[in-house]
Amino acid sequence: MRIATFNVNGIRAAERRGFPGWLAERTPDVLAVQEMRCPSGEVPDVFAGYHLVHDAGMIAGRNGVALATRTAPSAVRIGFGSKEFDREGRYVEVDLDPADGPLLRVASVYVPKGGTPFEDEASLAKMQRKFRFLRSFARHLSATRREAAREGREFVVMGDWNIAPTELDLRNWRTNRRSEGFLPEEREWIAGIQSPRTLVDVVRHHRHGEDGPYSWWSWRGKAFDNDAGWRIDYQLATPRLARSAIVTGTDRDLSYDTRISDHAPVVVDYDV
Repeated sequence: MRIATFNVNGIRAAERRGFPGWLAERTPDVLAVQEMRCPSGEVPDVFAGYHLVHDAGMIAGRNGVALATRTAPSAVRIGFGSKEFDREGRYVEVDLDPADGPLLRVASVYVPKGGTPFEDEASLAKMQRKFRFLRSFARHLSATRREAAREGREFVVMGDWNIAPTELDLRNWRTNRRSEGFLPEEREWIAGIQSPRTLVDVVRHHRHGEDGPYSWWSWRGKAFDNDAGWRIDYQLATPRLARSAIVTGTDRDLSYDTRISDHAPVVVDYDV
């Protein structure tokens, strides 16, 4: 079973840059998408053969999450019960009951980028807002994971977390210790929602001790050419599902000119 997550940075732009070719080549059974940036009625015809669940949110031209699945969902949930964030198109979750695999609960998340307390009041406010999201989301993750377990379901939540968990997860970590996405408080939060009994970072578990593989590079400068990236896109799965991963990694584009997005898809093959 192949599960992928991809921040496409605008599905219409991604279509022009080669997303249909990537999807046809990789053919994931489940695909989580972030930053669709598109009203539901204007999504291009690139998900043929999939059941698409899309939450565009209420902010025109921004955010938007989706799940494309080969199996029709048996249940769909939009948002995670937050009055502040559920209108922004940041979370969608479905249950899948495939005939030839385990019962699953899968989710696509787009975490706010945030800010820092070191710049100005506006940046501090962005940081505080991000942490309101994280606190509320942590409660949901705990509740939905437990509910999935009671139903006999494995659970995987994936997407753009906008947090690099460790020094292995960004090339220039020394110069980014005061940057959003690598603040100690953010790293403490992402570590706190994981354990050998709850959720496991599948790629890091499978590729322990390696630098990266990075999933985001700035469009600016030579970040992509120099592989000066961040690993901020990942899959967190229940332990049994995580242990079944046999191939993990990112589909890094061959060159700057062939990039579909500023993110690369994170793809995991599970032996289920």
